[in-house]
Amino acid sequence: MKWQWKLGTFAGIDVFVHATFLLIVGWYGFIYWQETRTLAGALEGVAFILLLFLAVTLHEYGHALTARKFGVKTRDITLYPIGGVARLERMPEKPVQELWVALAGPAVNVVIAAVLFAWLTFSNALVPLGQLTLATGSFIERLMVVNIALVVFNLIPAFPMDGGRVLRALLAMKMDYVRATQIAATVGQGAAFLFGLAGLFGNPMLLFIAFFVWMGASQEASMVQMKNALGGIPVGRTMLTNFETVSPRDSLSRITQLILAGSQHDFPVVDAGRVLGIVTRDDFLAALTRHGQQVAVSSVMRGNLPEVDSYEMVEAALMRIQESGVPVLPVTHAGQLVGIITPENITEYLMIRSALKATVQAPVGF
Repeated sequence: MKWQWKLGTFAGIDVFVHATFLLIVGWYGFIYWQETRTLAGALEGVAFILLLFLAVTLHEYGHALTARKFGVKTRDITLYPIGGVARLERMPEKPVQELWVALAGPAVNVVIAAVLFAWLTFSNALVPLGQLTLATGSFIERLMVVNIALVVFNLIPAFPMDGGRVLRALLAMKMDYVRATQIAATVGQGAAFLFGLAGLFGNPMLLFIAFFVWMGASQEASMVQMKNALGGIPVGRTMLTNFETVSPRDSLSRITQLILAGSQHDFPVVDAGRVLGIVTRDDFLAALTRHGQQVAVSSVMRGNLPEVDSYEMVEAALMRIQESGVPVLPVTHAGQLVGIITPENITEYLMIRSALKATVQAPVGF
């Protein structure tokens, strides 16, 4: 993964930190140094932001481990300056399960805040909130306050925050899932508009949040609409049947020729009629840069790919593409390679089908 470093694997889930995370660490260190003018103060700022993001990581584990209870795996967790992202393979199909998954993250922050509050109360260290600033006041109480703020912020009913998923889950208990998503997305975009309006006359950071929320709501609505449109469509209708293959013994020069001669970018690797793997364009270009054209395809291909049968439904195939991390998967039937499938092909099929439906439904007249 580009611009990301792996921190480790915990509870079977890989945790990554994005390079831009260093920006917020440095910013907090600088803010604390401005307040204290000491190295100790700057280090306190770094410690504070690291503990805050430990709480964010636990928040994401709340989602991930609850999803695991419902049979949904988490690909990984990545920390960004704006927060953490747990990439679930999918959302649970039952609305009540999605509700629990969405609430599990904020619930973790509630527990953290409650524990910190109990400690402050027990030690008689609570001070009025007015005495706290970004860089001064009780360290533990500031951690408690930001955990409460995380709960409030995440429960705003707007995708991609948890509140948007909570709203969708509640609506889906009473209506169609697609309709529930559309309503939740519209509410989210309304919240984004208000954030943007406030950002124009106040905190510019709200403009960034507004853009983030607006895009998240739009993408969630589009994804659910596509999933609904794919229902009942077999892979055989959407797969690409005019394609080239390569042998594991071919050199990369063969792929160079095929790419320059046509529009195909990713190539199934086939030997004696058996599919061994895929060579993606990115892997090809990376190997070409490092080793030149004489490297064998077998050393570049990705093997152990999930199987897709031409009689399976497109929705399942699309999920496997997302899970595999490759842009294309070979399609087989009775052990024979019959096509390849990509998200682009699926999208083009849906566009053509939509256009044909519009043509059939268009009124005929003068």
